[in-house]
Amino acid sequence: MFSSTYREARRRFLDTAAERRLAVDTRVLEGVDGLEGETLATDVVRIGPADAKRLLVLTSATHGVEGFCGSGAQIALMRDDVLPALMAKLGVAMLLVHAINPYGFSYLSRTTEGNVDLNRNSVNFDEPFPRNPGYAELHDLLIPASWPPDAANVAAIRAYIDTRGQWAYQQAVTTGQYTHAQGMFYGGAQTAWSTRTMRNVLAEYGEPCTAIGWIDFHTGLGPAGFGAKICVGDVERARRWWGADVTSPSDGTSIAADVAGPLLDTLRQTCAHAATASIAIEYGTVPLTDMLDMLRADVWVRHHPDAADALKTEIRRQIRAAFYIDDDIWRGMIVGQARAAVLQALYGLSREGGA
Repeated sequence: MFSSTYREARRRFLDTAAERRLAVDTRVLEGVDGLEGETLATDVVRIGPADAKRLLVLTSATHGVEGFCGSGAQIALMRDDVLPALMAKLGVAMLLVHAINPYGFSYLSRTTEGNVDLNRNSVNFDEPFPRNPGYAELHDLLIPASWPPDAANVAAIRAYIDTRGQWAYQQAVTTGQYTHAQGMFYGGAQTAWSTRTMRNVLAEYGEPCTAIGWIDFHTGLGPAGFGAKICVGDVERARRWWGADVTSPSDGTSIAADVAGPLLDTLRQTCAHAATASIAIEYGTVPLTDMLDMLRADVWVRHHPDAADALKTEIRRQIRAAFYIDDDIWRGMIVGQARAAVLQALYGLSREGGA
């Protein structure tokens, strides 16, 4: 179920769809090849009753390299023999969107081919961008001239954290910024291909639906293997579907920062006619500072194409290890919690109004 590269993950997803006789709707990212020269694409599979008016959307690789987790969960759910009968009984269909950010998945990067963080990209580009002066203060430290950072850089970052606290550091770095196109957590200057693709998918498949749920699989924050449920949108409905342990950045209960332009906002923007609820499941991997250091390395290697091949390969290996733990226990926790969340969502959707 779980793969070692985007190319392998896509092949497994497509092969599983073929085994299950499921049609695949493929959206190709034109003009960009993968790290291994492969085609980059977002693949969509719908499972369940053709006339279902309630839909559960499952997405992987919003943040590229985090796609190893989401892809494995999606493939496991496609192979689940119990779910089709349950969906037919409840009148709910499921839409699997594999690798919404195929570039980042292939290149072991958080961001898109334009260095855009998709969870900062669903803003109104006709209005002033959200400001983040804290990031501007840190940018030069975050992206040093060489990698790994020298002792002075490490000491300066440590001093910032010791003085202001780790939460202040996380907020300044991760909230999102629109001023440094080659920096971290960059929201972009226009709507990215992946965001447009997701909007189109939601519009096409969600148009006939009266209720839509969305689970977006992520990794990197929290205790290793634990799946924190983070709501974007209607918290009350999300807690009815997924339980009281659903958290929200808007009320300070979440381990994630309250960001502008999360991808999950596209559901409310695109399918305002339907009752909606959405969560990200954030599976923990490594400690926060280590994770952020790997995202610093991600940006550094992207903008140093002349770096030695051995160094680039090693950095990408470390980035992958920070967002995917190659361990059977961790993988089992991913699949088990994903299935539980899917079952909760299917029953929650079945209780919403409409045929």
